[in-house]
Amino acid sequence: MRSSPPIDRLVASFKRLPGIGEKSATRLAFFVLGMPDATVQELANAISRLKHEIVLCEECFDLTHETPCEICRDEKRDSGKICVVEEPADLASIERSGSFDGRYFVLGGALSPIDGVGPDEIRVAQLEERVRRGDVHEVILATNPNAEGDATAHYISRCLRPCKVRLSRIAYGMPLGGDFEYADHVTVGRSLENRRELE
Repeated sequence: MRSSPPIDRLVASFKRLPGIGEKSATRLAFFVLGMPDATVQELANAISRLKHEIVLCEECFDLTHETPCEICRDEKRDSGKICVVEEPADLASIERSGSFDGRYFVLGGALSPIDGVGPDEIRVAQLEERVRRGDVHEVILATNPNAEGDATAHYISRCLRPCKVRLSRIAYGMPLGGDFEYADHVTVGRSLENRRELE
């Protein structure tokens, strides 16, 4: 079936989104075509406004509509406990878990020398500055459990060691409901390394 340039343009735009291939992009494009004009306009406005209204929090560098963000302003949260993540999406995942009552710091990436991402390309200096203010007693390194995340956590721990704060790294291993038979050897190994004593 031949398409038209406007549809091809929209399909190409959708394909730039993560996890969207040719079929999904085409399905979305035709779905948008079937939407009422007012709904399409509302969607277009929401996307346009998003880019203009979202800013980086001056304290934690999360995406927010006002700075400092809601989490950094929340006096009920433990300001002495900082969870360091790579991206805002990681922060959102931890918040959804409801298991952390401290504050955050978003690095804006992970160290990756192959891709030309060094310490100056992520916010290591800003993190050091925040910790050196003196009100932080624990830094939890919640970078991704991969080579780049591990390298980033190691580098940050070296930088922050002189600050005399407690440094910890998130545990990772077998997922809840996982099956050893289907887990890769690295995951199984990490699960054993990160074991904890039963109470």
